[in-house]
Amino acid sequence: MNFDLSWILLGLPLAFGLGWLASRLDLRQLRIENRQAPKAYFKGLNFLLNEQQDQAIDAFIEAVQNDPDTSELHFALGNLFRRRGEYERAVRVHEHLLSRGDLSLADRQRAQHALALDFLKAGLIDRSEAALLKLEGTPFEAQARLALLANYERSRDWPQAAQIAQKLTDAKQGDFHGRLAHYLCEQAAACITKHQPDQAQTLLQEAISTAPAAARPRIDLARLLANQGKSGDAYTVIEKVLQTSPLATPLVAGLLAEFALASGHSPQALELLKAHYENTPSLDVLDAIVALEASQSGPAPSARDWYVRHLEHEPSLVAAAKWIAGEKLEHEQFHPQVQRALDHAVKPLLRYRCAACGFEAKQHFWQCPGCQAWDSYPTRRVEEL
Repeated sequence: MNFDLSWILLGLPLAFGLGWLASRLDLRQLRIENRQAPKAYFKGLNFLLNEQQDQAIDAFIEAVQNDPDTSELHFALGNLFRRRGEYERAVRVHEHLLSRGDLSLADRQRAQHALALDFLKAGLIDRSEAALLKLEGTPFEAQARLALLANYERSRDWPQAAQIAQKLTDAKQGDFHGRLAHYLCEQAAACITKHQPDQAQTLLQEAISTAPAAARPRIDLARLLANQGKSGDAYTVIEKVLQTSPLATPLVAGLLAEFALASGHSPQALELLKAHYENTPSLDVLDAIVALEASQSGPAPSARDWYVRHLEHEPSLVAAAKWIAGEKLEHEQFHPQVQRALDHAVKPLLRYRCAACGFEAKQHFWQCPGCQAWDSYPTRRVEEL
């Protein structure tokens, strides 16, 4: 068979032309897609900066559809869903990222962290715990441990919380000895509720060893001993607080006076409180001094004299109200009404205020009921801050 080379010569330019045309079409399509993806992405950023989250989500969804392999767009979209409270959609985005086989290790760890945050915000404690535990040994380890710690504290799982706090301390990611002492005190309180005083005392002694400068373990231990009729031991324990935690003296002054009166240590307690009052005047310390002096035999300053002396140190509506309670007014018939008005006015001043969130309460809390911060309540009342 004769082979005609002319057909080859004619076909080569044709094939070259078709190939060139196809490449131009592909290049044009690629340019269109590349222009569309950044355009949608920047549109989403613009909406986000203008706090138009609905429009931003639509723009990012469009960008993801144009370029489904871009992980950054998925992260941006997932974070937007979480901020809007659409946790189910955020979870789907981050689970889709984790299912991709081509995802880098850094992006996989980042997606795992984002998924854990989705579960946390959604209140799915069990699922968030499982997701956070997978972050051990990753750059997100410290953040994951702090989140786990918050989870265990909310669920009052104190042994688990103690394990995480110890890991954080060992890794030098903070000093958690104070919290460890609180966890032991919480467990001791549970033992007291179950009528297990010996176990409670052991836990409180461990708490004192864990955080020697913390006031709570000794306060709780003193109360436990007092309830067992060991007033002398209770006084010894609470007296130690004045040495190890002098800032907590206003908080323990009333207990010190109570245990001193019950155990016959009134003179020693009175001298200690007077010395502290001279250095740092405080209404709670003053009330304890008044109570102890009232129990002494022989002449002693009246309570009203002490409150006048306090007014010389600093202006205090609380002290003024206590002083005027025993004062004879020119129009004595109006005294009850005036006293009620003063007592009503001083009530907010006798509260304790959280230094972290400002939550106020009539009693002192070791953990704020509002923001859950530990040791955020000063030992002095609102008027004295």
